[in-house]
Amino acid sequence: MKIYNLIDIKKEKIIKKYIVENKDNLYRFAYSYVKNENDALDIVHNAVCKALSNKDSLKDDKKIKSWIYQIVSNCAIDYIRKNNKYTEMTDEIQNENMIGFDKYENFDLKKAMDNLPQKYKQIIILRYFEDMKISDIAEILSEKENTIKTRLYKGLSKLKIELDNEDEV
Repeated sequence: MKIYNLIDIKKEKIIKKYIVENKDNLYRFAYSYVKNENDALDIVHNAVCKALSNKDSLKDDKKIKSWIYQIVSNCAIDYIRKNNKYTEMTDEIQNENMIGFDKYENFDLKKAMDNLPQKYKQIIILRYFEDMKISDIAEILSEKENTIKTRLYKGLSKLKIELDNEDEV
């Protein structure tokens, strides 16, 4: 019984440490789904609660990053489903409410990313903004690596087309 409690305490410490060290990244990832500061904070909060209450499902401490991102992703999707009335803020309101690290330096890139379907956008964000490996993204999204590679390629192609169209305007 005491050994089991020690394992639980160790996992909880590892999870808490990871969350504290990566809170900004987790927030940005949640924000990429809902484009609203308060909603993103709610999603991260729910994800942290789920992570701590389901610490037993973390089998390998080395996979904590993909494990937590999967929880945040699932919480964000659940949040969007539960809030069908959810609508994106207008660009004007959004720009007023954004906090420093959420601002894109390249507004054409931001607009192009916002126009991408979610299945492409989340892979591009995880790969290039969160610097994750294809295998980790596949694990987070519960997809095969080849599916992730295909979606990444298609998403980048769509992003390029979108950016080329912005240049022409």
